[in-house]
Amino acid sequence: QVQLVESGGGLVQAGGSLRLSCAASGRTFSSHAMGWFRQAPGKERECVAAISRGGISTYHAGSVKGRFTISRDNAKNTVYLQMNSLKPEDTTVYYCAARLYSLSGAVTGVGEYDYWGQGTQVTVSS
Repeated sequence: QVQLVESGGGLVQAGGSLRLSCAASGRTFSSHAMGWFRQAPGKERECVAAISRGGISTYHAGSVKGRFTISRDNAKNTVYLQMNSLKPEDTTVYYCAARLYSLSGAVTGVGEYDYWGQGTQVTVSS
């Protein structure tokens, strides 16, 4: 069992920045691939960014490439999503996810993840 707790969401003006954090329970965090997803109302959940267990391999969706950066600190059991140059269309709930004991690189499929956080709301005003 892995518990994921997101934090760092909030209200920001367009062009601003936020850093999301996701703290994971357990002692095997460095064995898990991690991802950040978002889901707008009426739309499917999509992978925003993903990172391999060692942090060597990363993925960023085209819509956020150059603006968002995923990173992880295995010593702190935490994965981050640095979001810069935020746009109103980035407004939605963001979820952290863990794929346990992953030997793959950055994993982007919703169905490939084992545990999910409760989500954190990000609102970007125009």
